[in-house]
Amino acid sequence: MGTISLFSGAGGLDIAAERAAERARYPNEEHVAVCVEWAGDEVATLRANFSVPVIQDDIRNVSTRQILREAGLGKGEATLVIGGPPCTPFSKSGFWLDYKKESRDPNASLLDEFARVVTEAQPETYVLENVYGLTYRTHAAQFRRLLDRLQAAGYSADWEVLNAADFGVPQLRKRVFVVGRRDGIPFRFPMPTHSGWTEHSRRIDLTKSPYVTSREAIGDLLPGDPEPGEVAEGRFADALATVPPGNNYLWHSERGGGENLFRWRGRYWTFLLRLDPDRPTTTLQAQPGPWVGPFHWENVESAGGRDRGRRLRVPELRRLMSFPDDYALVGDRRSIQRQLGNAVPPLLADVVLGALFEQLGRAEPQLDTVAQLALA
Repeated sequence: MGTISLFSGAGGLDIAAERAAERARYPNEEHVAVCVEWAGDEVATLRANFSVPVIQDDIRNVSTRQILREAGLGKGEATLVIGGPPCTPFSKSGFWLDYKKESRDPNASLLDEFARVVTEAQPETYVLENVYGLTYRTHAAQFRRLLDRLQAAGYSADWEVLNAADFGVPQLRKRVFVVGRRDGIPFRFPMPTHSGWTEHSRRIDLTKSPYVTSREAIGDLLPGDPEPGEVAEGRFADALATVPPGNNYLWHSERGGGENLFRWRGRYWTFLLRLDPDRPTTTLQAQPGPWVGPFHWENVESAGGRDRGRRLRVPELRRLMSFPDDYALVGDRRSIQRQLGNAVPPLLADVVLGALFEQLGRAEPQLDTVAQLALA
């Protein structure tokens, strides 16, 4: 038995599937057996880290029969189908575009492809992950169709929006998980283990561990090795260099403590945003603009000897996403940012898959799972 991975990307869910399998009662039974991914650098990343077949193609061109054949599995033999269909149609990025507001992105049909493989492969369970924008009322018809198709295939379809920071990831990143079992038994989502304040809530549960901060995650990487293109130069370089940690462009508005350069709330929150070392990072984006943060809280010296803000380096991005330090990422910096920004934080996925294996009776309860997996 094994795991079928769809829309594998950089392999965040795959890492979690392997970790959960290692803790399972029958550790040799669960493993990633095949990946399906079309993007070249992502495929190279998967092949650099996993010794499994990777089908490089658009999922719409790949039959379930081919997937099962490459995995060495028959219908009904897979333990899991996992996947995070591309979230562009449902993400908040670019939500002012009419086709997004009206849920008319043609790639939204990729949800149907996930349901198609589950229906035809008949795994024991499945786990789908996506941006929480999928649950917005705007996309209700798309989401409802997905749930209906999975239930029509004979599966339960339980879903929950989880914040990665609530489970020990040093990042405020909300994702929706849909989990189903072929036996129809409902899935019980894990309870948060960490708590802290966010932009939307100041309520803190003192019975839980505090959020893992950016400093705890990446502070030991300083001073680190500079990377090409990390220094933020150009039109807003001087403004960024004087934004304090944890602040953004609002520092340079009529209500801030800097220069009056920008209209109050005239830009997106992430514009000139700098990490607060004492809090988790905000969501790391896959395709940020040149002045979209978070930027590191420390300045560096430019070639001209001036203080400049800098972009996060690959080892820092990897840590903030809870990927292992030795996990190989193939491509240039822009490609790696895209891969990680589109990925599932492995630690968050691990908590979900670990709970699923426990409820299947494949693993002993992990009372301190997050503590065991916490970043060093």
